[in-house]
Amino acid sequence: MLRLSKLTDYATVILSFMAQKEAAVHTSVEVAQATGLGEATVRKLLKKLAQAGGVVSLRGAKGGYRLARPAEQITVAWVIDVLEGPVALTECSAHGEHCEQAQGCQIQGVWEPINRKIQDALESVTVADLAWPKAPVDEVLVPVASLYR
Repeated sequence: MLRLSKLTDYATVILSFMAQKEAAVHTSVEVAQATGLGEATVRKLLKKLAQAGGVVSLRGAKGGYRLARPAEQITVAWVIDVLEGPVALTECSAHGEHCEQAQGCQIQGVWEPINRKIQDALESVTVADLAWPKAPVDEVLVPVASLYR
């Protein structure tokens, strides 16, 4: 089963909240209260997102965090990559020839196009889409579903 970690899920919630007031500076306390997440978790994720360049940390009496770039430029794929590493469905998707089974594998090249379609779908969804959904998710995932027909 493919499943994102809770921290990745929480990061999308945090970024979506921040996207709704994109230019505003948000404290970790404010984000925690607005999203219902624990303050320690919010601080941890904001720090990680800041290190990766998704949010900017501002010091001082009116300090806090704001998005480092427009929400339309922050993709779900980027969030996943920051918190979990690159999307890879199989060992060969992640490591290519470095997989222990590569020499005897009959389906080595089959997973790459599937992995690429999923990556493309994740790159097509932005934090802005999460904050202000326009199209049903079905429309985004149709290309992935077509792989199984």
